[in-house]
Amino acid sequence: MSLYERIKENICKQIEEALTKAREKGELRYDELPVFVLEEPRERQHGDLATNIAMLLTKQARRAPRDIAGILIANLDKEGTWITSCEIAGPGFINFRLDPNWLTGVIPEVLAQGDQFGSVEIGKGEKVQVEFVSANPTGLLHMGNARGAALGDSLASLLAMAGYEVSREFYINDAGNQIHNFALSLEARYLQQLGHDFPFPEAGYHGEDLIETVKKIIEQNGDKYVQMDEGQRREALVRYALEEKIAAIKETLQDFGVSYDVWFSEQSLHDSGYVGQTMQELNKKGYIYEKEGAQWLRSTLFGDEKDEVIVRSNGVPTYFAADIAYHRNKYERGFTRVINIWGADHHGHVSRMKGAMQALGYNPDSLQIILMQLVRLIQDGEIVRMSKRSGQYITLKELMDEVGKDAARFFFILRDPDSTVEFDLDLAKSQSADNPVYYVQYAHARLCSILRQAKEQGYDPEINPEKKNLELLTSPEERELLKKVGDLPGEIALAARLMEPHRLARYVLDLAALFHTFYNSQRVLVEDEALRTGRLALIRATRQVLANVLKILGVSAPERM
Repeated sequence: MSLYERIKENICKQIEEALTKAREKGELRYDELPVFVLEEPRERQHGDLATNIAMLLTKQARRAPRDIAGILIANLDKEGTWITSCEIAGPGFINFRLDPNWLTGVIPEVLAQGDQFGSVEIGKGEKVQVEFVSANPTGLLHMGNARGAALGDSLASLLAMAGYEVSREFYINDAGNQIHNFALSLEARYLQQLGHDFPFPEAGYHGEDLIETVKKIIEQNGDKYVQMDEGQRREALVRYALEEKIAAIKETLQDFGVSYDVWFSEQSLHDSGYVGQTMQELNKKGYIYEKEGAQWLRSTLFGDEKDEVIVRSNGVPTYFAADIAYHRNKYERGFTRVINIWGADHHGHVSRMKGAMQALGYNPDSLQIILMQLVRLIQDGEIVRMSKRSGQYITLKELMDEVGKDAARFFFILRDPDSTVEFDLDLAKSQSADNPVYYVQYAHARLCSILRQAKEQGYDPEINPEKKNLELLTSPEERELLKKVGDLPGEIALAARLMEPHRLARYVLDLAALFHTFYNSQRVLVEDEALRTGRLALIRATRQVLANVLKILGVSAPERM
């Protein structure tokens, strides 16, 4: 727990003790303390922290909230809390002002913990799986996959920093109808490239990359598949293409800074009989019935609008059946919390999947699904619609070639998943303060530059400051920057609880802004040795925090720009 969190926890404890004391003295009556908040007020002039406890007690105490606030303040023991004053505001808020000297403890804490500063233990080692991207291996990764990759990878890093045991997983959709259509598409392109008049399937994949794939097959194997039985031909073509596509997906994601712990094959669920076993388990529990030759899941029992077919009348399991088996497998591997990142077009699948898990005996709330909205790519004020390579969409590789990994990741993480992203290519490539990733990275590079200049001028920037050095950091710009640096553990704890890595993107933008304000108003390499030592320590702490957050977001922290 950080110094700031310890201070807040101590004040909460003193608030509870003050209320208990007031009740024992007969000044206040209540049966149970409600859950209250202690947080920073929106307006800094209202103090450092504020609580709403007095307003929450009004009904039980049968008194006006401002009266309750006055009683609480009169009974509050401020010893050891860093509180210098309390005041009642508005309808009954209590604002607290802290002795600014508490901030002198932030820098030693950051410097001592280094790249672990910000880590918290709210997860207590709970096993969590984050499954994301899981794109069909029938083509190239596109912009939606890119957003899912940035979000999923950052969320996994955030949860790990918050004390969870996290596993990243990619579910390979290498079975089912999409692979059948993939096989038909490959067959058509293969035979067409060899000069045969062969129709392209109506539900086929039109990407230019498929033509490139069959050209490689012809280069290696010629026309050996032409005379084959069509079933064998399709199987051979799909085997080659899947291996190539999955390898390309892995390479592209690696370039995007994403590494998975597990690549899980859907086909393996069918080959092992696990899908059938899962259906038998549901049947045993009474959740499957037969109708029109098919098997149906009673998903309406769990809030779904209609029951769902899970085994077709021809005996072939649906994609939903495989998906149920896959999620059951996750829990059997020991994960107590399962997080999926899906496109918003899958919203109708959420309740039925949660219901299926409940039918199997798992807590549906332990399955958490984050839905992402669309991505619109903008260039010259216009929506970019087509990709030369895929023929259908802008690929992740094309995006990285255009703007780089860092800009792509930061732009995707910056917005709440529930918001549509308008990705401005021109802004992402610009080297200006309007470009958020450039703004943050430039702050880190400038911090590194100050430390280099200190060395060049014969100063030791690594010297550990004494308390007297840090007590000289009294300007408003220094205090605000120190406060933001000290906020990081609390920000990580909150972002992890809410599963919102975009909060950290906003945090790091705010931190960069506060640093730039400090830099423009205060010189670091001053003649006064004591003040210089304190400010250099502030520079080191700020640089460390910026680097720590950028690492969670999967964005590099350059030392020069």
